[in-house]
Amino acid sequence: MMRFLISLVVLLSALAGGPVYAKKKEVVPVAPPRLPPASVTDPENLWYLDLSTGGRVVIWLRPDAAPKMVDRVKTLTRQHFYDGLAFHRVIDGFMAQGGDPKGDGTGGSTLPDLPAEFNYLPHVRGAVSAARAEKEDSANSQFFIVFDPKLSLDKKYTVFGRVIEGMPFVDTITRGEPPANPSRILHAYIAADHPPAYVPPAPPTLAPAAAAALLGPAKPAAVVKPAPAATTKKKAAK
Repeated sequence: MMRFLISLVVLLSALAGGPVYAKKKEVVPVAPPRLPPASVTDPENLWYLDLSTGGRVVIWLRPDAAPKMVDRVKTLTRQHFYDGLAFHRVIDGFMAQGGDPKGDGTGGSTLPDLPAEFNYLPHVRGAVSAARAEKEDSANSQFFIVFDPKLSLDKKYTVFGRVIEGMPFVDTITRGEPPANPSRILHAYIAADHPPAYVPPAPPTLAPAAAAALLGPAKPAAVVKPAPAATTKKKAAK
């Protein structure tokens, strides 16, 4: 009887094409659903950078893809952290990096570093991404704006926005690592805070010694001689 039962199990297994016990299902990870992006006209997610290169750059922030970095940028902007900071590392055909109060790439804000938020947004022209050290969870205040596509950075750096206006002002940022005369962020604003219109930087003023060297020695004032008194000829009455 036992042999019969074993033979029956083997036969049924063969007919079923494999073992009679259930196979273990593989668990396939499912990506979380993507949140809808903020409206491109939502003032709470429009970041204004007034640059010394001549105009205002408008950046569409993406809290749906990088909520922590977007929140950090908003916080620092409202603290006027970015006002006056230089673009300290600018590579032609690649990107312009700024947001470092030290101006050498080693600085950041007093707030803690952020965890990586690598996402599906690509490093195309105009992409705004968080700069970081070798450690992935080290983004803080620094960022870079991409000149030309650099897709090899995708999912290695956190893209959190995209330039939608004013890219020509980004293109003219002075190149160098660091530049001899770096371009700067005059002011940074969040559009919802009703910022003033762009104001161009004041022309540089020369020190008195430099002005004297440029203009040469001052010439003595010309001496103006007084004109002779006018005389009126009287005609004798006829």
